[in-house]
Amino acid sequence: MNRAIVHMDLDTFFVSCERRNNTQLQGIPLIIGGGDRGVVASCSYEARKFGVRSAMPIRMALRLCPDAKVIRGDHEMYSNLSHTVTEIIQGKVPLMEKASIDEFYLDLSGMDKFFGCYQWTKEIAETVTKETGLPISFALSTNKTVSKIGAGEAKPVGRMEIKELEVQPFLNPLSIKKIPMVGDKTFQLLSRIGIRTIHTLSEMPVLVLQQMIGANGKELWKKANGIDENPVIPYSERKSISTERTFTNDTMDIIELKRLISGMAEQLAYQLRHEKWLTSTVVVKIRYANFDTETKQCKVSYTSADHTLSRVALELFNKAYTRRMRLRLVGLRFTGLVHGNHQMNLFEDTEEQMSLYQTMDYIKNRFGSDAVGRASGFDFGK
Repeated sequence: MNRAIVHMDLDTFFVSCERRNNTQLQGIPLIIGGGDRGVVASCSYEARKFGVRSAMPIRMALRLCPDAKVIRGDHEMYSNLSHTVTEIIQGKVPLMEKASIDEFYLDLSGMDKFFGCYQWTKEIAETVTKETGLPISFALSTNKTVSKIGAGEAKPVGRMEIKELEVQPFLNPLSIKKIPMVGDKTFQLLSRIGIRTIHTLSEMPVLVLQQMIGANGKELWKKANGIDENPVIPYSERKSISTERTFTNDTMDIIELKRLISGMAEQLAYQLRHEKWLTSTVVVKIRYANFDTETKQCKVSYTSADHTLSRVALELFNKAYTRRMRLRLVGLRFTGLVHGNHQMNLFEDTEEQMSLYQTMDYIKNRFGSDAVGRASGFDFGK
């Protein structure tokens, strides 16, 4: 049985949410971001024509497009609309993966016998737009890589079907930058030896690619040849990551307890980024010396930034710890996880914060998760 995999992508999601609530923003260059020292979280197609891109410093974006209107953004509105779209899609398909706040994979394999997969997907997209007012693009193909590339090519508000025999002709003329796993460094490396199109990359010997870029060489070759066996992972907001500490000696040292909470938040946030998760719920648990247990939780906009999650965790700890009694345990859990990269935080992050995260994560990836951290989060138990 041939696979039928769909990638659905909400077009310029943050921009579309703002325009949904304010029609006067239609047709003008629009930038969503975090102020003059922040970075671009999203931008309209009108702004992209001037070279504006996501994660670009807003100061640079305004030099490229001085007439653009900058909006700080509404975290809660974006999260709520994402949840609404998720519920619409999840209720209409047998298997859905939420890849990020605005991207979804659907596995419709075998559904052609009941109803055409393309027609089914088209009606889902129309329902999303009708019920939310948000534009959405999609591509239907044989695997996740081809459908994702196809959805990108179909934008804005595009629909595409790439059948099995059409996969290679579709991929061949495209830039290798269209392959999801090709970043700037890999692109520059391959470009230096004349590999700029997917067609050229697909004809490269696998061993040569492995020598050039390591273990990912084979995976890159497979994607260039339209091969991707990765399954659609069923979406569930019940997934979580957590940590807790049971003390050898019960304690009520508030300063050290808060330091421990901050350290936990930093370590879990690094785990989120490393595994490409975003969280929408923070839960703090404490257990008193008499074994009474208290938990407090708070919904947040999808994030993986430890400065945001640490602040929320400390606020919840203050609400949970209401008795002047020693504690025997504290715990922290992030739930409501979805796959995605550091994106919602772009509204609050400055260029310096983005650079700091990249540098800290690089050091942790190379030397271990304890190699560097914020002073406020040092664990007094170590």
